Amino acid sequence: MAMKLGLYLRNMGDVSAPDTVRDCALGAEAAGLDDLWLADHIAIPPDDAEGSNGRYLDPLATLAWLAGLTERIYLGTGVLVLPYRPALPTAKWVATIQELSGGRMLFGVGAGWMEAEFRAVGVPRNRRGAVTDETLSFITSCFDNDEVESNGQPLLFRPRPVAPPLFVGGNSPQALERAVRFGGGWMPMGSDPAKLAGQVETFRRDSAAAGHPDPEIALITGLELGDTAQAVDQLAGFAAVGVTRIVHAQRYSDATVFVAAAEALVDAGSRLAG
Repeated sequence: MAMKLGLYLRNMGDVSAPDTVRDCALGAEAAGLDDLWLADHIAIPPDDAEGSNGRYLDPLATLAWLAGLTERIYLGTGVLVLPYRPALPTAKWVATIQELSGGRMLFGVGAGWMEAEFRAVGVPRNRRGAVTDETLSFITSCFDNDEVESNGQPLLFRPRPVAPPLFVGGNSPQALERAVRFGGGWMPMGSDPAKLAGQVETFRRDSAAAGHPDPEIALITGLELGDTAQAVDQLAGFAAVGVTRIVHAQRYSDATVFVAAAEALVDAGSRLAG
């Protein structure tokens, strides 16, 4: 299976202006990129706003908008911080995007880390793992059943499209265990294939034992796209240890720079495959 190639679309700062976001997405789709991913921050404190000035587009609303603008490219949350959001409305958002996009959503999730955001949403940070599991369990049940129960109230969950592929973000043992338990892919960060190899092997072994063979590994990393040969070597190194998707992250000043990165990534992937 050919490695899938994606880019982080920055939904923060000046480049999150509507025209720029639109031009980036359409240009990436035209270049043949497989997928686009958005980050999730809901409450940036004034002393931690470098690079964004506190401006963040909501990832779910942005993906819904992008689903209407694009036709082929897949659209992912990389990652949605589940403890920030109530379970039922989040399940409805995800199902709606999956339905309206024609099944093009990729559902990356995580437990979060920023103390200020947990204070802002009123969730104890020390409960983030438990809340993540509770929310993910509920969302999973919504895609598995027409009728679910929330706070003791039975309800019909429709539309109920095919569940989007799940990717659990994070490099911790807890993230790996969560990915195995929920039958999803794993979404770590890293730049050294040798350091990932052991965790990939453990994840694949445990997933297979849990009845989920050949799970996906979507790596968030930075490639040397200015040097095609080096970028191809990087992709080959990650593929050799079992990475199935690359999500390249870089800063950019405008859509032209972003689309050039998409074209360079697609070119490197073609050279690797050919």
